[in-house]
Amino acid sequence: MSNFDVKQALACGCELGEGPQWDAASGRLYWCDILNGRLYWLEPESGEHGHADFGYCISLATPMADGDLLVVGETALERFNPASGKREHLFDFEANNPVTRSNDGRVDRHGSLWLSTMGKSAEKEAGSLYRLHRGELKKLRSNVSVPNAICFSPQGDCAYFADTALGIVYRWALDGDGWPRGEPEPWADFSQQPVNPDGAVIDSEGAMWLALWGAGRVVRLNGDVRIIDEIHLPTTQPSCPAFGGEHLDRLYITTARVGMDSTQRKQEPMAGDLFVAELEVPGLAEPPLRLS
Repeated sequence: MSNFDVKQALACGCELGEGPQWDAASGRLYWCDILNGRLYWLEPESGEHGHADFGYCISLATPMADGDLLVVGETALERFNPASGKREHLFDFEANNPVTRSNDGRVDRHGSLWLSTMGKSAEKEAGSLYRLHRGELKKLRSNVSVPNAICFSPQGDCAYFADTALGIVYRWALDGDGWPRGEPEPWADFSQQPVNPDGAVIDSEGAMWLALWGAGRVVRLNGDVRIIDEIHLPTTQPSCPAFGGEHLDRLYITTARVGMDSTQRKQEPMAGDLFVAELEVPGLAEPPLRLS
């Protein structure tokens, strides 16, 4: 098993860093501070970085084919032009539910967006999973407490997601158009361990890189659900990984400081920052989101 060196990519101090997404066209990484409603960006080659404030919770900003971003807000999806700052409302979801907000999300192999909701106070079974396919948003599953780890096999024949509250990562068979078949099956069980499965992504060998909230680690699981590599971070709350760089051989990792008292924040001064590790096995390019 390999241990990879990790370094701080940007000192951003997110309260709840989430949703890292690599945009190959611009050479930028985007990620969100959910609770502060802030979208960050970093150009690793130049070191340039910046942010935009949205004024409400946002959890993901994923590249679209025309260069805009689709931003997943608290209860709505909107188109965002990072150059001009122009915003356009597209869809609402759970807009009449004051309990929930968006959480995890990722574009599948068909260019469709899977996204999740959860209770703002992690209320039991308050969350759901959705798929935005060619402009239509469809609910896939309800009664999930803290849905995370949305990612897809290299062939696109199965999806993964976790209920962090239960400590279980599920695998869900997909049909040829990327829609679920049957019921999801438990795949990785962390329920008896003092860790919580959070965000995840699949590499070019089909292995899963999974953030373990509370453990300060991102682990690589093979098809037999065995940890074969891991990354140790200088903070305990990694939230989500994403591949980036020209060859997709860097793993960027968001972290969080939410829930930490003043003592823990002093002990973990880099909590909430963005980190990066150089990998031996590259990731897979995620297709841009298609709305039609």
